[in-house]
Amino acid sequence: MGHDVESVWSGLKEGKSGVAQTTLFDASTFPTTISAEVKNWDISQVGEDPAVWNNRGRHSRFAAGAARQAVQASGVLDSPDLDPERFGVYLGSGEGSQDFFSFADMMAAALTTGSFDVERFIQRGLELLNPAVELEQEPNMPAGHVAAMFDARGPNFNCLTACAASSQAVGEATEIIRRGDADVMLSGGTHSMIHPLGVTGFNLLTALSRRNDEPTRASRPFDRLRDGFVIGEGSAMVVLEELDRAKRRGATIYGEIVGYGATADAYRITDIHPQGRGAIACMRMALADASLDASDIHYVNAHGTSTAVNDRVETVACKEVFGQRAYEVPISSTKSMMGHLIAAAGVTELIVCLMAIRDQVLPPTINYENPDPDCDLDYVPNVAREAPCDIALNNSFGFGGQNITLIVRRFAD
Repeated sequence: MGHDVESVWSGLKEGKSGVAQTTLFDASTFPTTISAEVKNWDISQVGEDPAVWNNRGRHSRFAAGAARQAVQASGVLDSPDLDPERFGVYLGSGEGSQDFFSFADMMAAALTTGSFDVERFIQRGLELLNPAVELEQEPNMPAGHVAAMFDARGPNFNCLTACAASSQAVGEATEIIRRGDADVMLSGGTHSMIHPLGVTGFNLLTALSRRNDEPTRASRPFDRLRDGFVIGEGSAMVVLEELDRAKRRGATIYGEIVGYGATADAYRITDIHPQGRGAIACMRMALADASLDASDIHYVNAHGTSTAVNDRVETVACKEVFGQRAYEVPISSTKSMMGHLIAAAGVTELIVCLMAIRDQVLPPTINYENPDPDCDLDYVPNVAREAPCDIALNNSFGFGGQNITLIVRRFAD
């Protein structure tokens, strides 16, 4: 979709799709051959030396790119009173890319005798595997790299709660500032699962769309003919700052995080509760945290994955939370255009909410063509809409039953 906020936001308003045939590996033998890859980007574009980042994970490079843009835009490093020990990082990052082909070579070597030869497997691993690359598989590595980039010596955390991770990171980073343990937090997410193991796993779960002949029409949240999500990748970051401090230095404030809700379905690992009990509780918790009523919400950026179960249950949850007004609240899923960024999805969609508030424009749910009687709300179908928007609610629901809701409000001094 693009390499910066304005490019992505422009594409979303125009209803463009970033989905195409997968090129990062040969996916021709997989049930799903499409994805939403980051295209034509190199870390040198944000002033970093590619040689330094050569053995670092794809997700770490994405994180560095997003972090560099966010920090520069915020101007926070220019403030002379910034205490490095009160400047922290909280990310929702997935595991690094697996060295799949070396692992396959190791397996092939170990099986040449007709049975598994552990000694041969280990020997081939010692010959092939790069320890620096192996280290990059740890989910906390992007947070460590980003902290070093900006001398952020304060709290440093990473959470990996599947598709809810970066929203949880933003929520928890907000709490760190609220309780006085930091002045500034760089928060967001990064992930890339467009590799053979990642795609195999989601295919085995029957979670991915197989509309391979129509990539741009494959992700179709809330549409009756949806058949799964499209896997994406990337990173997005926000700079969170204690309000009085931000005002003193004249920072551009895009919005206030006013509500944070976090619950678990406590149901099944890959299925959300059919009555949406976790999602309902999560939205209500965020509303209570923000001291808002459901009637105060102007827009919902849905988790909206384009799977049969998620879209139906999220619709049920919205009806329970908003009551009869559910039919009046605009809801859209930008995953219809950028795919599902997994751990990085939530913060990306939070930034979409901030842009919607800034421009008073609601992004569409593209490919909504076949009404589903179970999904009968206003999903801003196919075309962006100008509409009043001062308070937006963002949902993120993850495998394992994790639910996160963030509420962001226009800042009024």
